[in-house]
Amino acid sequence: MEEKNVFHINGYLGLLIVLALFIGGGWMIFEGIMVPLAIIIIVLAGLAASSLTIISPNQSKVLTFFGRYIGTIREAGLYLTVPLTNKSTVSLRVRNFNSAILKVNDLQGNPVEIAAVIVFKVVDTSKALFSVEDYEQFVEIQSESAIRHVASEYAYDNFGDGEALTLRSNPTEVSNHLTEELQERLNVAGVKIIETRLTHLAYATEIASAMLQRQQSQAILSARKIIVEGAVSITEGAITRLANETDLELSDNQKLQLINNMMVSIINERGSQPVINTGKVDA
Repeated sequence: MEEKNVFHINGYLGLLIVLALFIGGGWMIFEGIMVPLAIIIIVLAGLAASSLTIISPNQSKVLTFFGRYIGTIREAGLYLTVPLTNKSTVSLRVRNFNSAILKVNDLQGNPVEIAAVIVFKVVDTSKALFSVEDYEQFVEIQSESAIRHVASEYAYDNFGDGEALTLRSNPTEVSNHLTEELQERLNVAGVKIIETRLTHLAYATEIASAMLQRQQSQAILSARKIIVEGAVSITEGAITRLANETDLELSDNQKLQLINNMMVSIINERGSQPVINTGKVDA
């Protein structure tokens, strides 16, 4: 089933026609002129009046005629349409759905808490009204299901190991994946996903403390690695300049002593008291 337009004309013109029929039929009955025809005219006026409908901006009317879907009116205003129809209102406005905070296991099996906001709108009123029982509830249930599934496909963090996408480091890519999967699930309901964004992401309470310590340890190790690489580069440059720009010739033992002194001076943390070896090293 797909949405289609239904017959409708300007409602103000239709209102004038209805009033004219009522007035004409009433006058004919009052004057006693062709009373049967006057009754038919009044009945027709009543049928025409039942077909008048008002549509607000960003709303639509879905018309069913004795249980059969005949079309939708999307334009805002007053319209005269098919009489004796049931007119159901479906909102076309953009809406938000904030999911609850869900506890799921990430790709590595760690329990994490995750939540997202889903921005959506109805684009096919017939599917929204007739293909699912309640399209708003359908969006909520499918959104939470998709969030759980997408969260299980990524690790919370890779702690610097590899370049795999993670929930913490790649929220945009994760949100795009969630949008694509959710759109596939909601096509049947005639709903378009405009945007999804993660609004909450954290380790579950039972492992949050341990994971925080792991993150801190990883940060310290990464910082140490950078410091050591910098110290090696500085020491190498110092020895090279001494050899190229001075007449000083250093033995292997003197080079080792110089390297030791510079590495200790650079790598030690601020506030420490490094001991520099200044003694003579025997050949």
